[in-house]
Amino acid sequence: MPLTLLQRVADGDAAAVDECLSQYGGLVWSLARRMCPRHEDAEDAVQEIFIELWRKAENYEPDIASEATYITTIARRRLIDRYRRRSRDLDTTSIADDVVVDHVEHEKWIEVSEEAAHARKHMRQLRPEEQQVLELSINDGMSQSQVAEAMNLPLGTVKTHARRGLIRLRELLGVSEVGGAKGAGA
Repeated sequence: MPLTLLQRVADGDAAAVDECLSQYGGLVWSLARRMCPRHEDAEDAVQEIFIELWRKAENYEPDIASEATYITTIARRRLIDRYRRRSRDLDTTSIADDVVVDHVEHEKWIEVSEEAAHARKHMRQLRPEEQQVLELSINDGMSQSQVAEAMNLPLGTVKTHARRGLIRLRELLGVSEVGGAKGAGA
């Protein structure tokens, strides 16, 4: 059985490193841009993530997760560590006097959080493959092509799972096709 890309990276294959950057650079960049407000911070984060990936490539087990999932997990952990470190290093003493809590925005945030929790609860009722496709798309920001590769499924199958999952989720949430709640009339 041929070695996976990450197994080749772990073996020190320079061509595999280039392939890995080419194949997964966009995914890592999109995750970094979501968590890092400044372009320069995102670039630094991507470098840190790939350095971590080279160090941990030997720990990759293809029987447990796809390469995309493994890389996404390392990226998310590194980005969370980076965010925590940055938050801890912030000097909040000068900020505390300037902070004004906008009650309306806070209420909207709570409402959105509750809606997200409600949707997550209903996602658990989907078929496992529909749930996994939607989670990779929504939580990890993967395109349908990336999801297909990560799950080792044909693109058409991924699209079908996504569509069926969204239709079922819409039914469970009681949302009509037009985008409003069922029964919410004019």
